[in-house]
Amino acid sequence: MPDSRKDILLGMIRNGEAMTIRQQFQLAVMLSLPAILAQTSSMLMQYIDAGMVGRLGANPSASIGLISTSTWILGGFTAGACSGFSVQVAHLCGAKDFRGARSVLRQGLTSVLILSLFLCLIGISISGPLPRWLGGGPEIISDASKYFLIFSAFIPIGAVGWAASAMLQASGNMKIPSIMYTGMCVLDVVFNYIFIFICDMGVAGAALGTGLSELVTSAFAVWYVLFRSKELTIKGEHGTFSPQAKTIRNAWGITAPMWLQNIVMRGAYVMSTVIVAPLGAIAIAANAFAITAESFCYMPAYGIEEASTTLIGQSLGANRRAIAKRFSRITMTMGAAIMSFLAILMYIFAPQLMGLLSVDPQVVELGATVLRIEAFAETMYAFSIVGYGCCVGAGDTLMPSMMNFCSMWIVRIGLAAILTPKLGLKGYWIAMCIELNLRGILFLWRLSGEKWMKHKLIVKEPELEPIEI
Repeated sequence: MPDSRKDILLGMIRNGEAMTIRQQFQLAVMLSLPAILAQTSSMLMQYIDAGMVGRLGANPSASIGLISTSTWILGGFTAGACSGFSVQVAHLCGAKDFRGARSVLRQGLTSVLILSLFLCLIGISISGPLPRWLGGGPEIISDASKYFLIFSAFIPIGAVGWAASAMLQASGNMKIPSIMYTGMCVLDVVFNYIFIFICDMGVAGAALGTGLSELVTSAFAVWYVLFRSKELTIKGEHGTFSPQAKTIRNAWGITAPMWLQNIVMRGAYVMSTVIVAPLGAIAIAANAFAITAESFCYMPAYGIEEASTTLIGQSLGANRRAIAKRFSRITMTMGAAIMSFLAILMYIFAPQLMGLLSVDPQVVELGATVLRIEAFAETMYAFSIVGYGCCVGAGDTLMPSMMNFCSMWIVRIGLAAILTPKLGLKGYWIAMCIELNLRGILFLWRLSGEKWMKHKLIVKEPELEPIEI
């Protein structure tokens, strides 16, 4: 079977061939489109969960909104662990060391499973008191605890599937993960309808439906990466699934700063929940639904971020720093252009977006107001999203984590603590808008130089290469 255009262009990176800017743009688009589709499917799942639960009333919606930031924290730890191995896979594929990439794949799946089992136990153990710790009222505590308990039980299943998908993407295969997440979205609709409405399980049904959709898609992802992937299949090859010291050290160098980032960012989100919670169920629901509605705008950028991580990782694995630099500029520009356009649509159709998620007029009105505030941050937010993906692809995760710490805890939380008591939920979103614009500026500054491309995984000196127009 002849190589696809995507495979030919990836081969040009790995073989040290000169690439035109047009060819780089074509490759960035080819990898971004399936990733955007996958992220859009993820966004639709959030809409599905929020919309179905929203039909049950403000209190069930608020119960999920209350613990959503806590689910992000646990998910962030697994995502960081996955990146520690997928970045190595990208570098090894770029260097055409596919045997080494398959070795990292096997060790990565085992390592992520062990970690996720530990996170599962933590989540289950704190599911009871967590809503009270976050300041939830008695009317939403029970549903919030049930949702978090079921979510925690499915963490290992989702994490291993996530790891398989991340390493497929790192090898340059964006198509299969996009199909996988689209299928998960369809299954989520079916399972949620069954458990929320037919079985009358309410909020718990939403968690169970999502968990079962993850089970099916994760099983498919693991099967595909192990037995069907062109670059990563282990068929006919013997190797250990036991984590080895060198691989773990390399993964830790990438993962540890990302875990710091997770604690910094998600911890700030939890603090934001504590700041918003005293405003009442209407504000909690409006805040949660507005965050979900905003994903309509920023999820495509997360798709481009995944493509940028693969492109940068493979370019630097092949010692193509000039190529990597241009990929960073191309992908960041793509992300900013798309999010700017979607921000205009979000501003115009904010009430309609909120109306898809809630039937409560107060929730819809307040959510639409804060969405229109956030529209003014989306362009710079895109630079921070895609810029972070570029840094991860290079293995540069410590400095971005420090930048995010200063941006989130000093600017957002500081301003939110001042503005929210005075302006209500609008005050919190004004603080978020200011912080996201500053964060985008910080990432533009970081990627304007070349220090972010000098991670220890890159062991050879880069060669001078021609730039064709």
